[in-house]
Amino acid sequence: MCGIIGYTGKQEALPLLIAGLKRLEYRGYDSAGVAVIGEGRVAVCKKEGKIAVLEGALNGNFPPGCTGIGHTRWATHGAPTDANAHPHLDCTGRLAVVHNGIIENYLALREQLVAQGHRFVSETDTEVIPHLLEEFYAGDLLAAVKRVIPLLRGSFALAAVAVDEPTRVVAARFDSPLIVGLGEGENFVASDIPAILSATRRTYVLDDGEIADVRPEGVTVYDRDGSSRTKEVFVVNWDAAQAEKAPYPHFMLKEIHEQPQVIRETLRGRIEGTEIAFPGLKLDPGFLKSLRRLYITACGTAYHAGLIGKMLIERLVRIPVEADIASEFRYRDPLLGPGDLLVVVSQSGETADTLAALREAKAKGATVLAITNVVGSSVAREAHEVLYTWAGPEIAVASTKAYVAQVVLFTLLAVYLARLRESAPPELLRELAAGLPGLSEAVQAVLAREEEIAALAGARKGWEHTFFIGRGLDWAVACEGALKLKEISYIHAEAYAAGELKHGTLALVTEGVPVIALATQPALWEKMQSNIKEVKARGADVLAVTGAKAAEIVAVADEAICLPPVHPLLAPVVAVVPLQLFAYYAAVARGCDVDRPRNLAKSVTVE
Repeated sequence: MCGIIGYTGKQEALPLLIAGLKRLEYRGYDSAGVAVIGEGRVAVCKKEGKIAVLEGALNGNFPPGCTGIGHTRWATHGAPTDANAHPHLDCTGRLAVVHNGIIENYLALREQLVAQGHRFVSETDTEVIPHLLEEFYAGDLLAAVKRVIPLLRGSFALAAVAVDEPTRVVAARFDSPLIVGLGEGENFVASDIPAILSATRRTYVLDDGEIADVRPEGVTVYDRDGSSRTKEVFVVNWDAAQAEKAPYPHFMLKEIHEQPQVIRETLRGRIEGTEIAFPGLKLDPGFLKSLRRLYITACGTAYHAGLIGKMLIERLVRIPVEADIASEFRYRDPLLGPGDLLVVVSQSGETADTLAALREAKAKGATVLAITNVVGSSVAREAHEVLYTWAGPEIAVASTKAYVAQVVLFTLLAVYLARLRESAPPELLRELAAGLPGLSEAVQAVLAREEEIAALAGARKGWEHTFFIGRGLDWAVACEGALKLKEISYIHAEAYAAGELKHGTLALVTEGVPVIALATQPALWEKMQSNIKEVKARGADVLAVTGAKAAEIVAVADEAICLPPVHPLLAPVVAVVPLQLFAYYAAVARGCDVDRPRNLAKSVTVE
């Protein structure tokens, strides 16, 4: 996610801001910038690219000043450019803001501000904030922030400074992390602990809805009602290296735990009650209504998300969907052209095979819709339209939160198309739309059972081979579960549609062979019960991941993980989480390098 650093105190602000930004580089970013109050003005420098580029642009030509803010940006609204980088200024150039998160209603606010004469210079949602502050600023930055906050919809953390108050930083947290670092005669604001750890270990961790008035002599925290609060000081006992992923020992585990928030971010602005919308999506509704078939192509984990997308779209939209591995797509001379839609899926937006498939489809006259996590990536630039997952950067090679965001987005797309085409019962679509926001809580409930899952995985660290089985949507989840286990624990794992067992695979099922059985679809529980009995009859050790009321599955498995109740068509989002945790803890127990598995890279940019 984006990174925030702020400082006010007795030292030169610029070196501290740059040092703090460098400690936030692990979060991933595509541009960086700083603003310092000095010589009666806000001096701003911001650049696309790495912090080294920003340092080169500064080149010692920056006024002295003891108050400032800095930012590393992971592009969302607008491509990675100098203009879109933070900080952003108001029209007077005397107010500066940095911001993490998304302002959902920025378009309406921007139109209103333009009508009032404000001039915008970026494509970002963030820029509405300094212009709103300009409207309300009368010499008291805290008062202006308090008036602006209720006008903003979305999730955000922000920090603001003003020329007329050169020893003050005002910060606010609304559903996006923010901390205050406490020093002697100086204080800090940051989006994460590593940014300030070399300067102080004493912090306030802001709660949702809190605003911090930060001055060199002290910090006052206010709740969302405007009342001052007494905060408990949190003393950090991690070292700098640990803090980048603290309190988690690995980035993969951190990213697994970020999934409830990622679900909320991917849904934000796209679901209102039982209505699904994609603001900014320019695909002609007439084209979507007339679609006769749809293609999905991707690689690895993204391909498994595409398998779920295929099943959901066929079920709800009632058109044929082909899901292809991108590395095979163009070599089979696919039968698509004008009037067809290809959905390409890539976390990085730079996957070479997926890009090749995209270009092949465009050459044949098809329309291409991209699902990606990176604004300004090659896939995002070359596709006709883009849907972003808002998962934030993934550091671990093995994808977890990006996959969940992709599955959530495919679910949204399936419901959206079904409503547009009137191809599914309205009550079913309403039920799915109403159930989507509850997925974050369901995933959190699975994460609460982490110790139980860790024990199951640790007891099986000696496995050398295992089979994952499932039917329908569960087979697609089984494919992802098997990939996670083998790529980070190096346990050989294969996924099979459970009905295929008797067509060859049963020859490998003997006494003690481990089988992980997915069974979240009530309509298939009887079939899955029979498949579990098949492998049990050959001596298999069966661990089931199943629904909350699947007594018939629990009865025949050796052990079971029962999931929180969700609609069966939404179950893939929840069912994959125990498989991620199982793979993670199996890898830890085997002493593997979880975040950097052998022979693998995060972004595959060569064919």
